[in-house]
Amino acid sequence: MRIDIVTKEFPPEIYGGAGVHVAELSRVLAAKVDLRVHAFGAERAEDFHGATVTSYGNLPELAGANAAMQTLGVDLQIVPDIAGADVVHSHTWYANMAGHLASLLHGIPHVLSAHSLEPLRPWKAEQLGGGYAISSWVEKTAYEAAAAIIAVSDGMRHDILRSYPDVDPAKVKVIHNGIDVESWRRDEDEDVVRSLGIDPGRPSVVWVGRVTRQKGLPYLLRAAASLPPDVQLVLCAGAADTPELGAEVNSLIAGLKAARDGVVVIERMLPRKELVQVLSHATVFACPSIYEPLGIVNLEAMACGAAVVASATGGIPEVVAHGETGLLVPLDQVPDGTGSPLDPEKFVADFAAALLEVLNDPPRARAMGEKGRQRAKENFSWESIVEATLEVYRSVLAH
Repeated sequence: MRIDIVTKEFPPEIYGGAGVHVAELSRVLAAKVDLRVHAFGAERAEDFHGATVTSYGNLPELAGANAAMQTLGVDLQIVPDIAGADVVHSHTWYANMAGHLASLLHGIPHVLSAHSLEPLRPWKAEQLGGGYAISSWVEKTAYEAAAAIIAVSDGMRHDILRSYPDVDPAKVKVIHNGIDVESWRRDEDEDVVRSLGIDPGRPSVVWVGRVTRQKGLPYLLRAAASLPPDVQLVLCAGAADTPELGAEVNSLIAGLKAARDGVVVIERMLPRKELVQVLSHATVFACPSIYEPLGIVNLEAMACGAAVVASATGGIPEVVAHGETGLLVPLDQVPDGTGSPLDPEKFVADFAAALLEVLNDPPRARAMGEKGRQRAKENFSWESIVEATLEVYRSVLAH
């Protein structure tokens, strides 16, 4: 069976959970099928654990065009190269149109994995302008025509059917994201954390992610004002999506730094080896997201033995076991697609209280971390995820 995967992110160009998912899926899948990966970006190694990888850059003719148009230019380059595949499998809206057009052109089934949904990320209009209308059209078109849709959580499946009521519920399958627990394992060395300015002798709350609206960082920064003075706040933050969000976050960080020490800001996405040590020294990993289809970052923290405090939204409650591997913070949201809390002050206060509950009981925090690693190992292995994915491929070929 030949499977062609289309993805925007692929090693070494990974910046989010979708990219991590595609890399790990490809690593295990390549041993079981003839796997071809079509990835956006600069030239990279043409072999990845046995998978053939082809890279595609933006068309020079579209230089200066809206980012959504540049994306479609890459998709069009990919479509002819999918000829001969049995199934095309796309990841995120960036790749969905390549999958959809390849399905039409080559007469093959299109499977897509849902890592996020454009209707539930309306703030992207701040970034893309009119391109957000294009990305939304691409996603809707691909979802309604796909042979099968893989949702990364039950929460995501519900969101898909709510956002796209014309999609046949029978074709939406749930296969959770996974974690390689051998790569993500506790590292109690101190060289990396000390080099980053983190004191391993002090308790710490760690946040990791891109600075986007959906990750909810401003809520954590407001909650951090309630943390005891000995607690460090460690932020491993990528670039902000917009200047406005960047300015808001920087202002909140400056306010915290003026009031307390122990605010450590790492303005780059750390390599896995370094991030593992940071997570291993976290007393609590914080995930205040207002939109999170699954939250693979929580799995990474759990695999490193960190207790997790996270908002109870999207697929997060399917990952974090409340009271066992961490605490879930209730989040009542405005029903307008933005995910904004109905009562932001209550959400901030509740998040701060949950952080304090775990921080004030170090033995419990440690026990939660140990149970978190066990849960990640038992319930989110890539081998079981690949087998479930292969079953989806077989089901669309049988029709």
